[in-house]
Amino acid sequence: MIPIEDLLRFVREDAPWGDVTSETVVPDVICRAVIRAKDAGVVAGLAEARALFEHFGVTVRQHSADGRAVAPGATLFELDGPARAILLVERTTLNIIGRMSGIATRTREAVDAVRKVSPAVRIAATRKTAPGLRMLDKKAVVLGGGDPHRYCLSDMILIKDNHLALVPLPEAIGKAKQQSLYRTVEVEVETAQDAILAAEAGADIILLDNMAPDAVCETVRMLNERGLRDHLTLEVSGGVGAGDLAGYAATGIDIISMGALTHTVRNFDVSLDILKGVGTVRIL
Repeated sequence: MIPIEDLLRFVREDAPWGDVTSETVVPDVICRAVIRAKDAGVVAGLAEARALFEHFGVTVRQHSADGRAVAPGATLFELDGPARAILLVERTTLNIIGRMSGIATRTREAVDAVRKVSPAVRIAATRKTAPGLRMLDKKAVVLGGGDPHRYCLSDMILIKDNHLALVPLPEAIGKAKQQSLYRTVEVEVETAQDAILAAEAGADIILLDNMAPDAVCETVRMLNERGLRDHLTLEVSGGVGAGDLAGYAATGIDIISMGALTHTVRNFDVSLDILKGVGTVRIL
């Protein structure tokens, strides 16, 4: 669960001096509202939305759960509380649910696609997330069945091409290993020869970057021939789309990381409607 203080930042961003429309137009009443899914997919962000509504005094009856597949029209929440409070956080909560559910849905589709070829292959995210939304994006990936990968630069050592432009590959891995035996060391390579060099230097994870499936297969074969494959985790990344997943899953690698899970999010459509009718509105 994302800390409530982090979630309240989004509300303050949306209403830094209050919701002037609701405060001007809407009377001080209790009302009932409902949040429904308008798309099919995996819902996420419900825990965060519920926390925001309850923080502002709204009673929430939850009809679904994070990580669950829903159909269009499914009721996610029924809400009872101050109309102004519901309207204050309406857009923030719908944005959270929409973005997180979009990520979770896309992740689940990718996970299902690779499992048809190789159940052992995992789908992972990258750090290509929107500013200020990384924890939400990463949680959504997990709810979709994926691996969050690194949350930040402090998590693990990942030696990339720009590091290697400054320090030779064996030296970089050697320095990383000397720094701590408790930190995983991953290195990004673009050729089979560099993958072998990285494995011989002691890398724990080798990221095969922007390599076509045929080149990945050849790299795996060469590592196996030299007895280097067994102690390694092999990851592929770099422009991987939905149509590429089956091909990469069949190559013998362990992880497919996809920036597309979070950097080009298709929002999941969700709506909030205040119900009209006898008994749904009560003046305080």
